[in-house]
Amino acid sequence: MSPEEQALFWRSVQSVVEKDVIRTDRSNPYFYGDGNPNIEVMKNILLNFAFYNQNQSYYQGMSDLLAPILCEIQNESEAFWCFVGLMQRGMFVCTPTDNDIDKNLAYLRELIRIMIPKLYQHLQSHDNAMELLFCHRWLLLCFKREFTEAVVIRMWEACWSNYLTDYFHLFLSLAILAVYADDVIAQNLRSDEMLLHFSSLAMYMDGQLILRKARGLLHQYRQLPKIPCTLSGLCKRCGPGMWDSEHRPALECIGHTGNERCSLAID
Repeated sequence: MSPEEQALFWRSVQSVVEKDVIRTDRSNPYFYGDGNPNIEVMKNILLNFAFYNQNQSYYQGMSDLLAPILCEIQNESEAFWCFVGLMQRGMFVCTPTDNDIDKNLAYLRELIRIMIPKLYQHLQSHDNAMELLFCHRWLLLCFKREFTEAVVIRMWEACWSNYLTDYFHLFLSLAILAVYADDVIAQNLRSDEMLLHFSSLAMYMDGQLILRKARGLLHQYRQLPKIPCTLSGLCKRCGPGMWDSEHRPALECIGHTGNERCSLAID
């Protein structure tokens, strides 16, 4: 880099990385203590990634995603390439851009409408509740701050398997809502109160129950005779085997709002 490029890189990337790594997973023995060399390794990987992938660069939260990988692999070079692979899985790791997060939230809203109609009605009755602010962190950090590391790794592996869907992380989100949203409805919580409610559940939720519930909801979804065209994208990327010979749900044109164009429309 030229001196000017170095100065820009320090302001926009390096200074942010240095602040983030010293407060990431410090209770984990692998990163605990002052002067821990593993913190420096984490910083090196993130800086190299930002330079390697300048289109994506670095955004806050990447250190949360890297920490369990580095802790598991404990090798700088191998952890770097595993992190590169993780960040390439765009359907699982939602980069904080409007298109990525909006697409996932749109799918999740439709899943809630179909699978948890009482919660959907509750969300409709409150201003801004349909923004689903309480689950943004789930998607952006892949549940990293909601469950213990051992459970999070199991959830990641379940998502990486691409079993029946590339969007299993949305069924995990749906499972959290199915299990823990009764209080939200009973107390008639507003949007900001829902955010506080689900934030207070972090690290207290039963991860094994959520995994089982998510698998059950996926199975239940696949047994539906019809699914809305707004969810047709959930079954596009897996290829053969996504919808096997047991059942292939029909698509119907419902669930549109405003001037949305139906995905089934033929030009």
